[in-house]
Amino acid sequence: MKKIATIIVTTLFVVAAATGAYAEKAPQKVFDLANAKLAAVGTDPVVVAAVRAENAKGKTLDQIQAKDKEWKATAGLADYMKAIMESECGKHLAGIQNGAPYYAEIFVMDNQGANVAMTDKTSDYWQGDEAKFTQSFNNGTGAVFVDEVEFDDSAQAYLVQVSVPVKDGTTVIGAITFGIDVDKIE
Repeated sequence: MKKIATIIVTTLFVVAAATGAYAEKAPQKVFDLANAKLAAVGTDPVVVAAVRAENAKGKTLDQIQAKDKEWKATAGLADYMKAIMESECGKHLAGIQNGAPYYAEIFVMDNQGANVAMTDKTSDYWQGDEAKFTQSFNNGTGAVFVDEVEFDDSAQAYLVQVSVPVKDGTTVIGAITFGIDVDKIE
């Protein structure tokens, strides 16, 4: 019976690893980077101004979810996606991304988890129901959130998403997520 259980556990581990379902805790160097450098980007004036402006639009959750549905159904880059990549904040994020080899992607979200700016197309427009937003926005109190390391097929690298709150003074107004290539952090 023990032999059968061992075979089952081993098989599940191999299947999970092969399908990318296996994830592991991020190394300490990612937590150090998150707290020492990435959290500060959440108070960057360009990022804060972009999130403040997006929040002022007063979009409803229904409007955001409709845009999310359209986003997911769109192959390639639509003009409205390019617009948030080429915005002042999008260009600013690209500059940050180009400043270190460990950045795989960076994107900013408003107070409901909708994309405000990005360096690369995200798989969806609304992050509001995902841990990257819920844990970092943290009901308006803000927190640094380091997800688990997973193999990213498109990047062919082990990435971890690190999310931090965007703060206007002491008020949490959104969140920012960094895709970090763990093998490129020094």
